Amino acid sequence: MKFLKDIDCKCKIVKNFTPAWFASVMGTGIVALTCNFYSKYIAILKDISIFIFYFNMILFFSLIIPWVLRWIFFREDAIANLKHPILSNFYATIAIAMLVISANLLVIGHDIFLAKLFWILGSLLTILFSILTPYIVFTGSHVKISHINPAWFIPPVGLIVIPIAGSFFIQSMKEIAIVINYFGWGAGFFIYLALLAICMYRFILYTPLPSTLAPTIWINLGPIGAGSIALINLIKATPFISIREPFFVFALLFWGFGIWWVMMAILLTIHYIKKISLPYAMSWWAFTFPLGAYSAASHKIAMLFNIPIIDHIGFCLFLLLLFLWSHTLIKTFVHAYYGTLFKD
Repeated sequence: MKFLKDIDCKCKIVKNFTPAWFASVMGTGIVALTCNFYSKYIAILKDISIFIFYFNMILFFSLIIPWVLRWIFFREDAIANLKHPILSNFYATIAIAMLVISANLLVIGHDIFLAKLFWILGSLLTILFSILTPYIVFTGSHVKISHINPAWFIPPVGLIVIPIAGSFFIQSMKEIAIVINYFGWGAGFFIYLALLAICMYRFILYTPLPSTLAPTIWINLGPIGAGSIALINLIKATPFISIREPFFVFALLFWGFGIWWVMMAILLTIHYIKKISLPYAMSWWAFTFPLGAYSAASHKIAMLFNIPIIDHIGFCLFLLLLFLWSHTLIKTFVHAYYGTLFKD
């Protein structure tokens, strides 16, 4: 009987394995990168970044197993999530996780071969979900204004993330890498602008987000932070662009837009904590990657323009990131251990 119960328990884990799990790999990967960046000020962060990097690799391959098994044994549930106007956007997290790991392998692991492999696979999956997810929405009649939320930014964020690591492969892959990288940033940026307008419309003219989706407000920082880093990396790596300053200035302006979102995200989070509620959900991982990307972008822009105060802002956000990441990680392990994340 105990054997049968164990099987039933494992089946429930696979059946109810939400695609949002890979947001934890994205968040953990960006923590590893930001630790590496800020190790120039606090030396021990170098060792911490290496530890988190290896932990994240284990996490990724551990999550791949139930993700694949779900498509094999519970395909109807997986497809139902793919057609859901909210959950479908989280499928792109597995692809973005690969792109983040590719950046980890380049900066921390120093393994170019594996980094390129993860980048190619991640880019292909990112492009797939960036087309498939909107296609399902465009061809259906199941989407309502209540479904609109910043999680819709996740597929275009994936496209924008492509050049962060991909720019390092322009020299070896030449035209293929140039096309993929510029397609990723260009398509991702303009899709983000369109979805930003839609989300603003929802924020202004509709009821507040449900408590479980409140953390997705932070996702707005993802395209801004990742977009700034990707643009800088891409322009630096592109041999035929000789006048680079205007692109760098645009990255600085884009970063400035992020300051407004940081303040708005903090205020809205406090509002939910005090006046509504903020119960734990897998959406809490939305606190991590976007904030980490913006913190990393702050460091990169500060170094590029030699503006120390921007780096100070980035470091303060990095400390906030460490708190939110560790708190979310502990909460996730506790809820996973007790099985509350895998209930029907």
